[in-house]
Amino acid sequence: MKNARLFFPVFCSVLALAAAAVCAAEDGQRVRPVKEEGAGPRIYLCTDLEAVAGVLDSVNWCLEGGRNYEEARHLLMGEINAAVAGFFDGGASEVTVLSGHGYQAMIPEELDERATMQRGYYPGIWPCRIDRGYDAFALIGQHAKAGTPYGHLTHTGSMDVIDRRINGLSIGEYGQGALCAKECGIPTIFASGDAALCDEAEALTPGVVTVAVKFGLDPDDGCREMTKEEYRRAKTSVVTLAPKAARKKIYAGAKEAVERLINSPESFTYADNLEPPYVLETEYRPTEHGGEIRKERKEHPTSFSAVLGM
Repeated sequence: MKNARLFFPVFCSVLALAAAAVCAAEDGQRVRPVKEEGAGPRIYLCTDLEAVAGVLDSVNWCLEGGRNYEEARHLLMGEINAAVAGFFDGGASEVTVLSGHGYQAMIPEELDERATMQRGYYPGIWPCRIDRGYDAFALIGQHAKAGTPYGHLTHTGSMDVIDRRINGLSIGEYGQGALCAKECGIPTIFASGDAALCDEAEALTPGVVTVAVKFGLDPDDGCREMTKEEYRRAKTSVVTLAPKAARKKIYAGAKEAVERLINSPESFTYADNLEPPYVLETEYRPTEHGGEIRKERKEHPTSFSAVLGM
């Protein structure tokens, strides 16, 4: 596979959220029952780990085998369940949760029993799928894109990426997921994570309800000379809410988002003006400090979701 060396870290990261909103021409057979008339919205919730309250760095907290990885998983489940409770109390009829940090990040036994999980891959659709039966897309634990000043653990899919642009618009993992949802005709209604991510989300998806649970302390000029591992360790300084305080804010924000979706769905919009064909350009970090920056270009004539999966 072309660029197989780069595929695995990107595949297992929250770049999964980008394809979480991929929708084919046909929805295909659903494993979920048909939505009953008058039932509340169905919410598709994608999670990440880096921007969960209390998570402090990538090496120890976000990589499997890290000394604090198991603690991070429990913190993630606390935020997931806070969002799930808020969505249901706000009027949702279904919440499906996808672990965008990799399937091993979630702890199924701890998931609110009202929620469902999406796991596994669909052949031919990279790497997973949301059908048009959902009414809204939401994200939790999401960090800002690579190169964002005063973000925490910023990156885009992999610490290897300097920047990713679609038709000239710089986007991170949030933008990838949100614009895939847009292609499916689904609004993005809620996002929690660091304060820089909230600014990013509000600019791309006006009306989205955001909850900041931490903020980074380090500036960032792109750090184009840094290698992947150097950048991984460069954005670790942070001020974070206590997990219990973060969960209260997430619950309130998720509840507000669903209530607004029910009462004023037109308040959720997208600010981009992207049109096909879609050209995706990515710059990758040098393999040694100050070395050559690698570039990649992909193009699809009709689909944003498809160009992400190429």
